[in-house]
Amino acid sequence: MFPQFLKEEDVAQVIEYALIIAVVSIGLVLALQSSTLAASFGNFIGRVATCLTTGPCV
Repeated sequence: MFPQFLKEEDVAQVIEYALIIAVVSIGLVLALQSSTLAASFGNFIGRVATCLTTGPCV
């Protein structure tokens, strides 16, 4: 069943798209780490985490 699943073209396209998304995501993370956007992005993530855990959002 699994080998037949891998032979289907639709599955191959989904895997290709997933790999493209993964590479682009890694590139974005690396770009944000070295730029000044990293601080503001970190603050944003911190605010979201606060909203999700404690409730009051600022």
